[in-house]
Amino acid sequence: MLLCAGEPWDDFVAWSVAQGLAGVECLSGIPGCVGATPMQNVGAYGQEVSEVITGVRVWDRRERSQRTLHPRECAFGYRDSVFKREARGRYAVLSVAFALRRDGAPALRYGELQKALGEGAPTLARVRETVLSLRRAKGMVYDPDDPEGRTAGSFFTNPLVTPESAEAVTAAARAKGVLREGEAMPQWPTIDGRVKLAAGWLIERAGVKKGWTVDGAGVSHRHALALVNRGGTTRSLLAMAERVQSRVREAFGVTLEIEPERVG
Repeated sequence: MLLCAGEPWDDFVAWSVAQGLAGVECLSGIPGCVGATPMQNVGAYGQEVSEVITGVRVWDRRERSQRTLHPRECAFGYRDSVFKREARGRYAVLSVAFALRRDGAPALRYGELQKALGEGAPTLARVRETVLSLRRAKGMVYDPDDPEGRTAGSFFTNPLVTPESAEAVTAAARAKGVLREGEAMPQWPTIDGRVKLAAGWLIERAGVKKGWTVDGAGVSHRHALALVNRGGTTRSLLAMAERVQSRVREAFGVTLEIEPERVG
């Protein structure tokens, strides 16, 4: 199916679930439009949009012509794509083609989601409802009346490190007493041989408290990965991001990457 870039993303997800089409159910509640999803390779709760994209129709500003980029040309990675790197600013996304699975099973790869769903075989609709509930509890569903919703979503990406670095982080956590005996640090192997760490876990175990606020910008009361504007400026928000990065770097030797794109 082909969707214009300006279509609201969550409207598409809701429609897909209602039609019994699997492939984007875990991406429920993400704000923004369809055309933005390839740039970020939007992902949540164990699912990424690149899994179902078959083509991205773009306007090539350099060649002044339209063309279709196939998935390989998009060079999708974790929260990454060609649109964020070497082709940054070159293409304007016009439409995105998706291939969803009729009557397909929902994606149940994420521990938190699996735990919330419990046993059994949940429907696509139940997965969507559960994802929305989890996001809402973290202030990750747009609500103009929720002060904790004044965020750009997750402010840091989950670090991708070598297996040796992951072992070093685990050792540092045990040495600092923030990883109890018998407890495992959240980590997941990636297809390229690296290890994905949980940024939120690192932030909290580095001693960053939810609700910590300086100069009108702070960490969400609900989710350590989100920074909230409480009347501050861009400067104060970026300063808070640097404070969080510094705490994690000092504790574990890992530098968190900022996920939102800066404009201007």
